[in-house]
Amino acid sequence: MRSRSTSGRPPLDKLRRRLAHADQGWFFAAIAEQVAERRAALGLSQQQLAELCGTTQSAIARLESGGRPPRIDTLLGIAAALDCELLVELKPREDGDGR
Repeated sequence: MRSRSTSGRPPLDKLRRRLAHADQGWFFAAIAEQVAERRAALGLSQQQLAELCGTTQSAIARLESGGRPPRIDTLLGIAAALDCELLVELKPREDGDGR
């Protein structure tokens, strides 16, 4: 796995730029970064993580690159494989318009 993109910037910088203006992009970019960092900290390859959580290496790669938001069941499996809790929180909007 390459650690730098062809532009010389870290892959997570590219991901952040790609998702910066997308709806909910910050949410998935944060998850992608956390998955990649935790996977690396545990010394796992994308293939190894995929095998542990019952998905494919390409699904892990898509998640980490911001290619497509993952399904919740995929995220739950990844969290379990990485010995993490998956926390999702709903908060009322500050503008209070109820939409």
